Amino acid sequence: MRKKNNDQWVKPFFKKYKSAMLIALTLGVFTVVCACGLMFTSGYLISKAATQPENILMIYVPIVLTRAFGIGRPAFKYAEQLTSHNWVLKMVSGLRLKLYQVLEKDAVFLKKHQRTGDLLGVLVEDIDHLQNLYLTTIFPIIIAWIVYAIVIIILGLFSWWFALMMALELIVLLVLFPLCSIIVNGKQIIQQKEENKVLYNNLTDNVLGISDWIFSQRSQDYINYHQEAQTKVKTIKNKIDHFKSIRKVIFQGVGLVVLLTVTWWAAVHFQMNHDSLNWIAAFILAVLPLMDAFRPLSEAAEQSQEYQESIGRLNHLPNIQINDIKPIAVSAPYDIQINNLTFSYSVHEGKVLDGISFHVPFGKKIAILGRSGSGKSTLLSLIRGDLTPQNGTIELNGVKTASLGDQISDLIGIIDQEPYLFKTSILNNIRLGNENASEEDVWNVLEKVKLKKLVKKLPKGIDTNVEEAGMRFSGGERQRIALARILLKNPPIILLDEPTVGLDPLTEQAVLNTFFETLKNHTIIWVTHHLQGVNLVDQVLFIENGKLVLKGSPEKLFQTNRHYQDLIQMDAGF
Repeated sequence: MRKKNNDQWVKPFFKKYKSAMLIALTLGVFTVVCACGLMFTSGYLISKAATQPENILMIYVPIVLTRAFGIGRPAFKYAEQLTSHNWVLKMVSGLRLKLYQVLEKDAVFLKKHQRTGDLLGVLVEDIDHLQNLYLTTIFPIIIAWIVYAIVIIILGLFSWWFALMMALELIVLLVLFPLCSIIVNGKQIIQQKEENKVLYNNLTDNVLGISDWIFSQRSQDYINYHQEAQTKVKTIKNKIDHFKSIRKVIFQGVGLVVLLTVTWWAAVHFQMNHDSLNWIAAFILAVLPLMDAFRPLSEAAEQSQEYQESIGRLNHLPNIQINDIKPIAVSAPYDIQINNLTFSYSVHEGKVLDGISFHVPFGKKIAILGRSGSGKSTLLSLIRGDLTPQNGTIELNGVKTASLGDQISDLIGIIDQEPYLFKTSILNNIRLGNENASEEDVWNVLEKVKLKKLVKKLPKGIDTNVEEAGMRFSGGERQRIALARILLKNPPIILLDEPTVGLDPLTEQAVLNTFFETLKNHTIIWVTHHLQGVNLVDQVLFIENGKLVLKGSPEKLFQTNRHYQDLIQMDAGF
């Protein structure tokens, strides 16, 4: 567990954009000073203009100052908002980019390590809320304390005992109110956030399984369950809002006490002569902008607990180092050599793969078979460099695949069981493999995967929307679109991770024929759990209990290996 002060998410951006932050803070202080100056000079001007001035200059100077402060306040406010929002947008964009990079590094095992609801919680409850960290927390607190120091120093020039009295009264607004807000509302805000996190997890879990709720004739139970969770969150929110209402009334009461104190002091201090009475209104009106500057502190304090918890959750994500890695030259032929490969997910678990060794010359087609959980998909992840073995090596023409980083996608492509299609056009989905591809290139790959005729019949051709998750297309058609992506990228080696699971036998064979025909000039490593289409490969490998127990061409194994013959018969249903 990382130490609280070892923040790898927010502090780096504070340091990176500290100049913009200091400018925004300075502009914010000037905004409050102008607001107080405007009310101060306006009060003096109104009071002075109500009496007959001895000289026009007696009201000319306040008029000029009132205009200056009146123009300065919105000008500084506008400049401060431009600077602060620019700073916040840069920070949040950096946070989102870093979050993507963290998740991208773990993309292969994302569903294993992260629940969908957890990711929604990070995106909504953490990243989106952190964009207000500066605007609603850091900025008001720093500005309020700077203004507080300026006010006390200025009052000290008039009367040290009155400055001390105001320091004690204003410290109630600066310290006592925020502290009470943290004690009372801080815990409830964290609780609300945790309940929202649970709500996200339950909602996504139940929405993904909504068909099973309906088929079980328990859809109303699902609705009641969700409404119950929402009611719990709403109850907490009502408590938070109730405390805020009470706090607002008490704040106004304390503000009234401050206003009366200033009125009393001004009346006592400026009763020496008739002209001095003009300053009373000036001091009284100047109090109002101060209250506006101190009002956000309580809410900022209670939200700081929420931000701290958000930063903690982000810092518990895997830490990544973004380095400029120079591309490693990998020359043809793209042979894969696996030597004595051993891998386990943790020291407490058994070996998933134990002493695996084999060679795949470029252009060969390999099928890897085995029971569910035998380590077939793990082997593909190791080949792609997404995992690092404890022992042994995986080399692509002499270069370890784990050392290639993002460069691996130019050399090895993968089509898994459920390729995802985004809710956009067919063109955009296929161009995911190569964003610079022309429409002609897209039509060419569609023809290769035998989808050109189908797409031409669609209302908008390749501009037709595939709908969410590609639901417009069948499972076999989605696999062909995934293959079209790969063809645009054109890596020399293709990994097939059981891409035909869930397809009927005829569609499965048709998809496999398309794959092997289209990729005849590529290396194919195909993980499968049964033997339909296995005659299309050059060599079969069978993994059992993490070890390679069977190896050879389909024809030779069928003639000489009784175990393989039994597998063929079982797969055929005999």
